[in-house]
Amino acid sequence: MDRNAKVAVTLGDPAGVGPEVIVKALATLPEIERRDFVIVGNTEALERANRSAGTGLRFALAGSSGDDSIAVDEVDLGAALPEIGKVSPVAGDASVRYISRAVELAMSREADVIVTAPINKEAMNLAGHHFDGHTGLLAHLTGSKSSFMLLASERLNTIHVSTHISLKGAIERARTERVLATIEAGHQHFLRLGKKARIAVAGLNPHCGENGLFGTEDTEFLAPAVELAQAKGIDVVGPISADTVFARAYNGAFDLVIAQYHDQGHIPIKLVAFDTAVNVSLGLPIDRVSVDHGTAFDIAGTGKANHVNMLSAIAYARLMARSPRRQAA
Repeated sequence: MDRNAKVAVTLGDPAGVGPEVIVKALATLPEIERRDFVIVGNTEALERANRSAGTGLRFALAGSSGDDSIAVDEVDLGAALPEIGKVSPVAGDASVRYISRAVELAMSREADVIVTAPINKEAMNLAGHHFDGHTGLLAHLTGSKSSFMLLASERLNTIHVSTHISLKGAIERARTERVLATIEAGHQHFLRLGKKARIAVAGLNPHCGENGLFGTEDTEFLAPAVELAQAKGIDVVGPISADTVFARAYNGAFDLVIAQYHDQGHIPIKLVAFDTAVNVSLGLPIDRVSVDHGTAFDIAGTGKANHVNMLSAIAYARLMARSPRRQAA
């Protein structure tokens, strides 16, 4: 990442482990690199995490921070800091305010990439923000028609046709247009990172439907999407039975798997890269990377939260910051 590139890190749900994993991760970086970050949140929540984690960091309001302090873009909660480890509408509203402010920074190019700490969907909805999570909220805030969730790890990458909807809804979403758009989004992302990805499309039904015995969606919708993508010069094959395609990708046959629904893609990733896989939002006018874990209310405030995943998210954000957006030929 260029030294002057800026990473905006959102605090996540302030009652969860987000503040703790942020301070622990930033504490591992050299002081000069911390100048590349601005935390979007509340100094009070960061100081609380700083004490429980024993990281000894210094914070200052953005624009006034010194060489030895980390910049904070302070967000007014309009309420007292919520109790740690509890689901609350105050915390849910705060998490949305942090994300909204970070999107403003990214859209105005005051930040090059956003890194998000975990939010709690129940708390967010209790506060009146009815979104499926970061993915839907970010699409709404940026005026995007839709976005795509990519889970990235060292040996396995998956991008999802659908995410936080019911399994019934996911089946209905797996249509040619959406599958093709997902293939294209993954293809473009890897091109941006300097590689023409070898892509495999996972089947929806067992054994891709066994020629209609177990469903017709694979032949009726998925196969035509693959053919259309191939006609555009994309290196993609499928559909391939989901019970084998992820193992083949993990062993090096493919760079990216198109998962048809949330659990189909999440389970293999979390099996092989639970602590290191990151969540990347594609299809937006801004760049966003997130940890791939939840708020962990049960250990929030104890100093026990593992910050390895936040370090992975920061590293991937840096990779994106130094890889300019471009269109495929």
